[in-house]
Amino acid sequence: MNIILLSGGSGQRLWPLSNEIRSKQFIKIFHTEDGGLESMVQRVYRQIREADPEAKITIATSKAQISSIHNQLGENVGISMEPCRRDTFPAIALAVAYLQDVQGVTGEEPVIVCPVDPYVEKDYFEALHRLEERAAQSAAHLVLMGMEPTYPSEKYGYIIPKTAENISPVEMFKEKPDKEQAAEYIRQGALWNGGVFAFRLNYVLQKAHELIEFTDYEDLLAKYETLQKISFDYAVVEKEPEIEVMRFAGTWKDLGTWNTLTEAMDSACVGEAVLNETCRNVHVVNELDMPVLCMGLQDIVVAASPEGILVSDKEQSSYIKPYVSSFTQQVMFAEKSWGSFRIMDVEKESLTIKVTLNPGHKMNYHSHEFRDEVWTVIYGEGRAVIDGEERRVRAGDVLRMPAGCRHMLLADTELQVIEVQLGKDISVQDKKKYPHLKPL
Repeated sequence: MNIILLSGGSGQRLWPLSNEIRSKQFIKIFHTEDGGLESMVQRVYRQIREADPEAKITIATSKAQISSIHNQLGENVGISMEPCRRDTFPAIALAVAYLQDVQGVTGEEPVIVCPVDPYVEKDYFEALHRLEERAAQSAAHLVLMGMEPTYPSEKYGYIIPKTAENISPVEMFKEKPDKEQAAEYIRQGALWNGGVFAFRLNYVLQKAHELIEFTDYEDLLAKYETLQKISFDYAVVEKEPEIEVMRFAGTWKDLGTWNTLTEAMDSACVGEAVLNETCRNVHVVNELDMPVLCMGLQDIVVAASPEGILVSDKEQSSYIKPYVSSFTQQVMFAEKSWGSFRIMDVEKESLTIKVTLNPGHKMNYHSHEFRDEVWTVIYGEGRAVIDGEERRVRAGDVLRMPAGCRHMLLADTELQVIEVQLGKDISVQDKKKYPHLKPL
């Protein structure tokens, strides 16, 4: 299979665990067989590999998510990077050009596009395989997957098929309705539009050339910032007369709110939490190094992270976005391609951060103009380079770098460091990078 996974989102509906850097698909809440935790993107990526080990998977995403994707999926995952957000049509056009010019996918091969973060099971990927086969054989230019609705939802658009057959031509599309109208659509046999569809590569590439003047992937990437913001539905789907829909009645959930996310959780608690016997339908996700105790609660979600703490009725949790939008706060936790960082303390002239470097990874060789830094190694072993001089470091070592000093760390094992930044003008923009010519 050739699969494009669309990875977008800003991260306000699952505050405080998500933020502008860590969208919902990167939150680790699902338990794995070995006792660890995995995120939505890790779960879907693993499920695709189990269903089709030879699948060509390309993640279409923004620059801001690249580090998180590499952190969770490794360095070898295929990525079509959008230099800036231009909605789904430019993103898919860029990914299709990437498949042809970089991955070598031919024009007649079918391509599947789907979100990166649905909660699905094995039958979903079996259905994707059937969708791929249909796209390869059908005279229709687009084949959609329509989800059998389980209730009259106001969150999804609806696909109204012409017939009740498993595969049917599409009669029309309907935008997100109110609850009463949704119930009427369902009585007419409508399906949820889950944003899953397939086509032959040449079809979308031709549509892209009709709307955008470009020669190949590199040319499209270079002029991406000049492209019009336009959705794939508006640019292609609503104008295409030859469309089919394939029904899917298996497990499919869009985990876009705390209410729906907790329905898919495989345990009541992630992190350190205790619920007493009087709690009913309570879920806790705790990323702090301190316990959460819940007593006598019903239909409540509790989420705690360095960004803040949410305590909400599950139904009301769907409406947190305007409140979160009013907060002004720097990102307190982020995953990077080399590891992660967590801000521990913020003062007027100091910032304290816990930095975790994964084995074999390193920081950029860099300096700061307006701040001093002190590193205290608290776990693991590695090497530091300070103004060109290399030294080994281990737990207990303390290193001081005055402003202007060039420095970097490399982890031989997992390496944890407490970094204290000192200065009157501490800013993420105060960083100058240098090439490190000596191999480490």
